[in-house]
Amino acid sequence: MLEKQVLSLYLRGNLQLGKTVFTPAVFSRTIGSVQTNWSSKQLQWTQNIALSSMKPYFQGSKWSTRRYATETKSPETQVKSPPESKEAVGKHVENTPAKPSKKSLWQRFKGGVIHFWDGTKLLGAEITISSKLVYKMAVGYELTRRESRQLTRTVKDMGRLLPFSMFVIIPFAELLLPVAIKFFPNLLPSTYEDPKDKQAKKERLRKTRSEVSNFLRKTMKAGKFSISDETRESKEFKDFFHKVRYSKEKPTREELINVCKFFHDDITLDNLSRAQLVAMCRYMNLGAFGTEPMLRYNLRSRMRQICKDDRAIYIEGITSLSVPELLNACNSRGIRTHGQSTASLREELSVWLDMRLVHGIPSAILMLSNAFSYGFAEDTFESRWDALMDTLASLPDELYHETVVDMPSQDVSNKQRLEVLREQEELIEEEAEHETSNPADAKRRAADDKADTIVPPKSEK
Repeated sequence: MLEKQVLSLYLRGNLQLGKTVFTPAVFSRTIGSVQTNWSSKQLQWTQNIALSSMKPYFQGSKWSTRRYATETKSPETQVKSPPESKEAVGKHVENTPAKPSKKSLWQRFKGGVIHFWDGTKLLGAEITISSKLVYKMAVGYELTRRESRQLTRTVKDMGRLLPFSMFVIIPFAELLLPVAIKFFPNLLPSTYEDPKDKQAKKERLRKTRSEVSNFLRKTMKAGKFSISDETRESKEFKDFFHKVRYSKEKPTREELINVCKFFHDDITLDNLSRAQLVAMCRYMNLGAFGTEPMLRYNLRSRMRQICKDDRAIYIEGITSLSVPELLNACNSRGIRTHGQSTASLREELSVWLDMRLVHGIPSAILMLSNAFSYGFAEDTFESRWDALMDTLASLPDELYHETVVDMPSQDVSNKQRLEVLREQEELIEEEAEHETSNPADAKRRAADDKADTIVPPKSEK
């Protein structure tokens, strides 16, 4: 019975190989060869089973008998290089990550050419759209916030094309283009910017804002003014700072709003030191080079832009902003965006608009509040109002004293005015050390806070 089964298996194997069918006449002569082949097949199956347990000799998806035979012939080699353990070999074979293939020089050159070509087409499309917006504005229609941002971005890109075109006009100047872009990353229009460069800029800005937040907390808390009868402007003003400085009693929100209105943008910026002005410019992603009047002018210009944008968002509604526009709006106001959900960002922006437009809190105080609380953990302050209160408690002496004198009251003595005048003289002397000559900056001062305040409509009872 066994011989018949073996013969049938053997015959099927031969038939698959194209051999002729065996007849009963040759059965007796075939039995011997069948038994011989059967024993050889058993030996081959045994070797395959033995090799299947030898993982060090695994190559690809098949077992390498040639490598096994080669290594077993020389026992000296086994002594010099002992085989690894099964666990180490398994980890090496199964968990070895595939190394990313490095792009060749031609692939990188081709990718750069494609990127610049796509950026050129995008710039052409933006110019076409912006030309329609210019015609719309010339006819007399008012542009929406999104259209205004589109037109502003295109105008800036067109201004950057002038120095960029010099590398194309001057012979062999394009060889210096990579060096120029390395040292001046804002030389190219925004359509040519690489996504990796955008992410790197965000990371640098996030790191810079954390450093600025720590610096402002140290410098602003260094000098703490004392509240006495000679330096108080009114009972409300004195009681508020007495609560936030010396008492554990928490002022009400109405008291906080009334006190914040006295710190106008001009007074706040004029009484910040040069180091604090540089820190604020870095926090707002502005250029930190130049004299102190130039730094104050840049900060005032940015705050006027933010105030104009606040009114546009307030009229159109926060829900009209897309997610990228929401991130850009929060980022321009110094609001933390990393790790925040869309709902929390909309809530933060809504609180900003409510404090800025409805309650009339100056932009400089709000910006200082954002910078002051940026380095803290998310659960440090219960709300934006608590961060604002902590910022007022850490204001410099000069800002507090000048605010007291600037308040409309008849209780300020000449002695107090003399002290404030001496403090301002010290600030002027410090400015003179950093500058040689500067244009008059007094004409730039304007009370924009009252004009920007939007009074909410009264609810009909």
